[in-house]
Amino acid sequence: MSQVDLQWFGPEDEGKTEEPTEHRLREARKKGQVAKSQELNGALVFLLGVLILLFLAPWIEEKLEEVMKFFFNHINDSKVDNGQYGYIFLRYFLILFLPFGIVGAIAAVVSNLIQNKGFIFSTKPISMDFKKVTPKFGEYFRRTLFSFTGVFNIAKSIIKVVVIAIVAIIVILADKDKILSSLNVGTPMKALRQFATTAAKILVICAIFLVLVGIADFFVQKREFRRKMKMSKQEVKQEMKELDGDPEVKSHLDSAQKEMLRQNIPRAVREADVLITNPTHFAVAIQWKREVNEAPSVTAKGEDRTALNMKEIARENDIPIVENRPLARGLYTDVQIGAIIPEVYWRAIATVYGQINYMEKKK
Repeated sequence: MSQVDLQWFGPEDEGKTEEPTEHRLREARKKGQVAKSQELNGALVFLLGVLILLFLAPWIEEKLEEVMKFFFNHINDSKVDNGQYGYIFLRYFLILFLPFGIVGAIAAVVSNLIQNKGFIFSTKPISMDFKKVTPKFGEYFRRTLFSFTGVFNIAKSIIKVVVIAIVAIIVILADKDKILSSLNVGTPMKALRQFATTAAKILVICAIFLVLVGIADFFVQKREFRRKMKMSKQEVKQEMKELDGDPEVKSHLDSAQKEMLRQNIPRAVREADVLITNPTHFAVAIQWKREVNEAPSVTAKGEDRTALNMKEIARENDIPIVENRPLARGLYTDVQIGAIIPEVYWRAIATVYGQINYMEKKK
């Protein structure tokens, strides 16, 4: 009795519990790896093709009549050789095919742009990799039969076949009397038009259904892509070590930190005990949480326009403003936001808090 490897039923991302970092996602994007549904691409191309077919139906009928008349009128004409017949057929074929080719190409490009959130140029997906050429039947069957993606794809295929068959049967039965009538008492052209109308109904309904399936498939592919991009704790630590010395990454982090601090300035000033100013060039917000720290800390600081904005916020919220040029300059230069004020400044800070108490009592 043959045995099935139980690892086939195990999770594919075992040990990878951390969400992918922005760096990992950017690197994957550079390699052309993004969450994308080929199902949705094909469905949109098919839907637009059907709409173009319906829109251009009278024109297509006219062109088909032209080419059929030409061939029937010249079938015994010795002046027209096989090369001319081939040229005329090819010309009409290209004329009829061109609108569908253009619309299909545009639909495919737009669909990829929407799913990829922009253009992606990478030679990685088309580069030769002999590991992919080597057959791995065990892994293939595991992914096809014993994974969420495999089961979803099988269910999707079955549902598509069943729904399309049901739609075709229902539409044909609904138009049965019209089809039979056109065959019995109508002209061949009338019968052909009735067949075309019935087929158009089936195509439109199926195209809309396939687009809905494609949308569902896109969200599944997006979920699976995020799962595949997950990282282990060790991978996250290793990435942090590798990126720690990257100047571009550090610059990006510094910019993000400065932006975060800039956005927090209004709240920090409103919650401050006092704002120490230069008076116009520097402003430093001080807060002392006595139950947490042994000394006050700097909660926000700014210069020039930011300093003026901080003073305006302080006035609006009745936060005391104390002008002390050397203290403001020293704190701005020597103390980082969130840091405890060094002991060398404690005497000056005590004087400031004394001024605050005096002003409050005077009120």
